[in-house]
Amino acid sequence: MTVAEQSGAANLLVVDDEPTVRELLCAALRHAGFTVTSAATGGEALEGARTVAPDLVLLDVMLPDMDGFEVIRRLREGHAPSAGGHVPVVFLTARDTTRDKIDGLHLGGDDYVTKPFDLQELIARIQAVLRRTGGDPAALLRVADLELDPEGMQTTRAGRPVRLSPTEFRLLRYLMANAGRTVSKAQILDRVWEYDFSGDTGIVDTYISYLRRKLDDGGPKLIHTVHGVGYVLRGPRS
Repeated sequence: MTVAEQSGAANLLVVDDEPTVRELLCAALRHAGFTVTSAATGGEALEGARTVAPDLVLLDVMLPDMDGFEVIRRLREGHAPSAGGHVPVVFLTARDTTRDKIDGLHLGGDDYVTKPFDLQELIARIQAVLRRTGGDPAALLRVADLELDPEGMQTTRAGRPVRLSPTEFRLLRYLMANAGRTVSKAQILDRVWEYDFSGDTGIVDTYISYLRRKLDDGGPKLIHTVHGVGYVLRGPRS
């Protein structure tokens, strides 16, 4: 059970180099019931992630010492082990091109909010990310020799641990929950990302390729393309 599930409030790390924006965010999020710690640089963000172990990081892309993409890259590589490689990250930035959004999500970001933003919408997005990344207790999922533990956020194939980003984990969980059933790219966008890129489903193809590289090393292919429709995960056919 996460901090948010236990107390109704999650522990957030807010990273923004603009003092006015940072203070506004911290005040609004505390008013919404969150526990909030703040940082003004990428270095402070990594240190905060180590010491605070937040439930979610709200991360500005434009920072004075390193950009937010570099911060999340280091988080995912284990530079802040107490936060865990699976800590959810919501990007907050004035850079609003589709390319920037895709780059952020490819690095393991969970959402991307552009400035200027509506505080209520931002809070709703944070709550949505916390809900879908909270590791809800559930039965162990198994397909052939692939196992996924939603509560422990662990994945193994043939007993071998498979290291996944948060987005890869959510995608695999969705595919395994629908094992044997073809799901469309639009369904995947809706259930895994909970929003779309104006019909751009290329990010789904990209993440499927990431999963295949990690899962199919030394074992039969489990994720299959259904041309013109989407993807299906199933065990090897005898």
